[in-house]
Amino acid sequence: MKFGSFEDVCKTAALVVCPLLGTDHGIEPTCYSRNIEVANNLIFQPATCFVHIVALVMTVIMIIHIRSKYTAVGRKEIVMFFYLYFIIELLAIFLDSGIIPTASNVYPWFAAVYTGFVAGTYCCLLINGFVGFQFAEDGTPLSLWLLRLSCLTVFGVSFFVAIATFKKFAGFDYANPIALYIIYLIWPAICALVYIVLQLVLVVRTLDDRWPIGDIVFGAAFFAVAQVVLFAFSNTICDAVKHYIDGLFFFTVCMLLAVMMVYKYWDSITKEDLEFSVGSKAAVWEVKDPLLAAPQDEDDFSYHGAPGASLYHGYPPAQGYGSDRERY
Repeated sequence: MKFGSFEDVCKTAALVVCPLLGTDHGIEPTCYSRNIEVANNLIFQPATCFVHIVALVMTVIMIIHIRSKYTAVGRKEIVMFFYLYFIIELLAIFLDSGIIPTASNVYPWFAAVYTGFVAGTYCCLLINGFVGFQFAEDGTPLSLWLLRLSCLTVFGVSFFVAIATFKKFAGFDYANPIALYIIYLIWPAICALVYIVLQLVLVVRTLDDRWPIGDIVFGAAFFAVAQVVLFAFSNTICDAVKHYIDGLFFFTVCMLLAVMMVYKYWDSITKEDLEFSVGSKAAVWEVKDPLLAAPQDEDDFSYHGAPGASLYHGYPPAQGYGSDRERY
């Protein structure tokens, strides 16, 4: 595999950008999943599209759970990562399936937007790796706008590089897409690696519980397996199952599992402060052992156990009425 060249990559993996690189007709994979016909329309990568739909559902569930933890550390920052992942999966359905044909004039623009969101999502993951170190207090405008502007900047740069490469202007060329190669393949690996290292340091140095390390390891393993399956064994898998699925299917599944482990890890290291959480109820304790219960003398305690025989629901008796014996 030559650095800066998509030739070998695209012959193995059916990436979104492959039909727009190499030559005027793009680079076609050696083996790819067979298509199906639905309502007189060809749908490519049907199994992968099904996984995309599952990923959308799972992402919505994870977002709902994150938003329900009102006082958890880094809630607003991590939920942005899942919003971006949702957008990626939604775009992938239209691009992988061929709903937007590769020969369409709008396909390069959608592919460039997809590339921008992929780069921006990994940038969001990278910055979330620093949230636990509290360089800026989480949930504050400083933290949130730093995250938003960083992701927006990465998205803008990646989008420009992608569309300039596809359209062959501003010095970029689809025959030699080195900048796009770095953004599309190298940048995600760097962000994921830095995030993993940062979280391992965070757990070891600040937490007494070591169980979250298991979530990190599983997430890293799923991410690594996804890359290996897609770029090394996609053709082998495709030939073995007679073109029913290819490496892109397993790549999408493993990436979904990796994202789920990001959620699982964040959930395991964050504890919600129930005192300030919305809708929380105070625990009600009942003393069942009479030896542990405080003595309640009729002369010293009211009906509700509060000091003072004359207190009723916390209010003193009205003035001028006296005791029960003096009222009549």
